[in-house]
Amino acid sequence: MKWLLLACVALAPLAGAQSIKLNTVGYAPDAAKLAVVPRTAAASFSVVDAASGQTVWRGPLQAAGVWDASGEDLQLADFSAWRQPGRYRLQVAGLPASAPFVLQPRPYDALYTAALKAFYYNRAGMAIAGPYARPAGHPDTEVRVHASAASPGRPAGTLISSPKGWYDAGDYNKYIVNSGIATYTLLAAHEHLRAPGVLEEARWNLDWMLSMQDPADGGVYHKLTNLEFDGMVMPHQATTPRYVVQKSTAATLDFAAVMAVASRVYPQPASARMLQAARAAWAWAQAHPHQIYVQPADVKTGEYGDDQLRDEFAWAAAELFITTGEPAFYRAIGLETLPARVADWQDVSGLVYLSLSHHRRALAPPADVARIEAGLEALAQSLLAQWRASPYRISMRAGEFVWGSNAVLLNQAMTLLVANAQRPHPDYVRAAQSALDYVLGRNALGRSLVTGQGWNPPRHPHHRPSQADGIADPVPGFVVGGPQPGQQDAAHCRQAYPSALPALSYLDDVCSYASNEVAINWNAPLVYVAAALNR
Repeated sequence: MKWLLLACVALAPLAGAQSIKLNTVGYAPDAAKLAVVPRTAAASFSVVDAASGQTVWRGPLQAAGVWDASGEDLQLADFSAWRQPGRYRLQVAGLPASAPFVLQPRPYDALYTAALKAFYYNRAGMAIAGPYARPAGHPDTEVRVHASAASPGRPAGTLISSPKGWYDAGDYNKYIVNSGIATYTLLAAHEHLRAPGVLEEARWNLDWMLSMQDPADGGVYHKLTNLEFDGMVMPHQATTPRYVVQKSTAATLDFAAVMAVASRVYPQPASARMLQAARAAWAWAQAHPHQIYVQPADVKTGEYGDDQLRDEFAWAAAELFITTGEPAFYRAIGLETLPARVADWQDVSGLVYLSLSHHRRALAPPADVARIEAGLEALAQSLLAQWRASPYRISMRAGEFVWGSNAVLLNQAMTLLVANAQRPHPDYVRAAQSALDYVLGRNALGRSLVTGQGWNPPRHPHHRPSQADGIADPVPGFVVGGPQPGQQDAAHCRQAYPSALPALSYLDDVCSYASNEVAINWNAPLVYVAAALNR
């Protein structure tokens, strides 16, 4: 939008501690609307028309406290009661006016479209059309079997075809483990929300995942990769040999879970093929329960290592039970000893509860629906307690600012939204809204963290096409990893991080893979949350 671009130029000095921080894209009229304000002598705030400057509503500022993640002493401005559509700013005496924002029905149409389109822009093996057009790269029709993946039917050096799929992140490799949770989340957006376009997009990656299963035994290769990361070049310029690397239990179980879900939502004959593939993967994992991925010495790309597989077995069993109704799969979940935690690629136990809760009314015996509901409810209540205690009103604590912190918060929001579908609670939706507000500007940095969306979005993400395509603006619709204090890339960056505090440890620089990279498993919950809150 032109007005957003103008706002970026006019309001650039507002970023920092002395600014009013809010969702710079906007809100649905009936949504919860909170802004974070630095502590001042002012007791109230105003909502003003962005064009005329006329005050349309006033409210009191509420003390919030000091946020340990950023060191800020804060107040909250709650303007949920103002519901008139329009374009506004917030004003507090002694502070610059906020960035503009809109109130309108379906305020996240553009955000949702961009977040889903980001997967298209990260497709491997095809030419991309539109303003970010590029030639096809990585056809992956002649991929070598790495020595670690060799089998009697496919000895080392065998060429196989494994096309399509999404590039995992800012690099050009494809990883089953991370594709697992990312693809599941898109399919859940269809199953739970009937979100448009996700089935078409997810199919591109599902076709690749199917090609990663060895038809001889059902095991699944952990990843398809170069031996080393490519330089900052376009996909068609990256032509080093590609390999499938070691079958692993984690990859095979993630594959089984996703294919069981996919078999529920795609028509025949694809459905039958996906379910057959899921069963074959489950059988392989039963026969190889501890096949932990170990990075070969000559492979230097992302590892996605995981030596704790209890959660993967439970997730695959849960999805197969939902799909087939076979009691043996339910018993294999072991729900009575499975904790409910917010999911990430390395711990998918939370997905068990999300899926079982959504399908709870149709589950066959011996499913314990009361236990399923209680597990998700307890997790949601703990997130709600964290949200209420946070001066920023987000459910993420200071210690959860890890690599990909934005996705931690968005996955928490997804959990809250599924819990709300199970047992409606207005604060579940408010807390989920706060997570979306955070990535769109109500954060300690005072900026949007989604490329091409809102005020002062990332300009230099760690994303090879965005760096190498010669276009000034980065590929839009990607949420970057976000602030985290590890600063693992500090030695590679000429610019110093502005702070070691968790919520401020961020660099908008292509060097910063630790805070400014993009990834499919981070974007997938953005798609889900934007779809759920776009009303």
